[in-house]
Amino acid sequence: MSPPDIRSALDTSVVIRLLTGQPADQAGAARSYMAEIERSGGKVYVSNLVVTEAYFACQHHYGMPKAEVLGGLLALLAMSTFVVHPQLAKLLSMPNLASAKPGFLDRLIHAEAASAHLPLVTFETAAARLADTRLLKPL
Repeated sequence: MSPPDIRSALDTSVVIRLLTGQPADQAGAARSYMAEIERSGGKVYVSNLVVTEAYFACQHHYGMPKAEVLGGLLALLAMSTFVVHPQLAKLLSMPNLASAKPGFLDRLIHAEAASAHLPLVTFETAAARLADTRLLKPL
């Protein structure tokens, strides 16, 4: 059950329109919807899956550089109208995240595992640098 002030969960397509402004008619509808939510005192939920899809789509379909996408996500999702995973804003604020090793997605996966009080198990050498992470070795 969601808190009463959370009115909806946004799909990736809406988040992408808010980030890119394209196509203009859909971006306008997305901004209008968000203004309506804000006027009513409501909030919208954005899942980590939606953030991940938007991160890749903005780079691959809109040609946006990683740093620009990450900055856009931070600016958008830090607004009080958005409800996201508790570690996401902190992660997006990390300096040099666009070039960090491990990268944004490995860190997001790690943050989810940590918030569930679970160790992360991986084959990714870079991700194994994170706390409470176990690197598996091929047999």
